[in-house]
Amino acid sequence: MNKKQKKLYIEEMTTQFDKSEAVIVAHYQGLNVTQLDDLRKRMREHGIKFKITNNRITKLALEKTKCKDLSDLFSGPTAVALSEDAITSAKILTKFSNENENLKILGGIMGHDILDVVGVKNVATLPSLEEARAKIVGILRSPAQKIASILLAPASKIAILALEKSKK
Repeated sequence: MNKKQKKLYIEEMTTQFDKSEAVIVAHYQGLNVTQLDDLRKRMREHGIKFKITNNRITKLALEKTKCKDLSDLFSGPTAVALSEDAITSAKILTKFSNENENLKILGGIMGHDILDVVGVKNVATLPSLEEARAKIVGILRSPAQKIASILLAPASKIAILALEKSKK
């Protein structure tokens, strides 16, 4: 990289770190190109950016962002997942690291909270936004269905009794 490219890289990474709600850092040593492409594809499907980083330059970009506390994680073959949805990115990376032992999650940041490996894995167990919405809708619908069945039950019993009486 020449000086101009480095400057552009720093500006781009600074912007992405500031815009992202969740940043998860991982080591990818030992993954082949096919595996990395598969992981990138899974991430892209959910609007998550997965970038292999240049550690020294990325640390420079981190200095000016809310993610500056993550700079210690950038050593060795490092990649970073940048997204607006911390739960989905944590789920995808955790699942992939369980399938491929060469991907090692190092930690991350969600909002302004620093996460270690255990923290990232705990976030991965949370329900996604769609799952949470579905559960809430189910909870809200359940009482309404019970009330409707209670209110309709006496009418149905009366109708059955009327039918029985008419047969006699």
